Amino acid sequence: MSNFSVGFRSSNSIKVLDLQGELDAHTASELEAAIQKCQDEQHYHIIVNGRNLQYISSAGLGVFMAYIEEVREQGGDIKIAALQPKVFNVFDLLGFPMLFDIVETEEEALSKFHDAHEEG
Repeated sequence: MSNFSVGFRSSNSIKVLDLQGELDAHTASELEAAIQKCQDEQHYHIIVNGRNLQYISSAGLGVFMAYIEEVREQGGDIKIAALQPKVFNVFDLLGFPMLFDIVETEEEALSKFHDAHEEG
């Protein structure tokens, strides 16, 4: 059984999802449920903190692709922060940095949302 969990935190109107463990075909539904919960609660500014994410498979990456368009249609975004180098490499190989804001720290992701909010 894979070891994976999603924690929820809020920072103003921004939801932070803390991923921990291994995100693969067996655990992707947990991330789907977390993002769906954010949408159900009308939270469309989402930061995924990957500081404790050990591994991601294509199924895990697919969850991000499945939701990004919906979230952006609602005026929001999913920003990805604090990935470990080996996990970032998987995102990078598949071209995710061209589709998503992938930043070094959660603080940087928060400031990008705040900057966008001030401009909009």
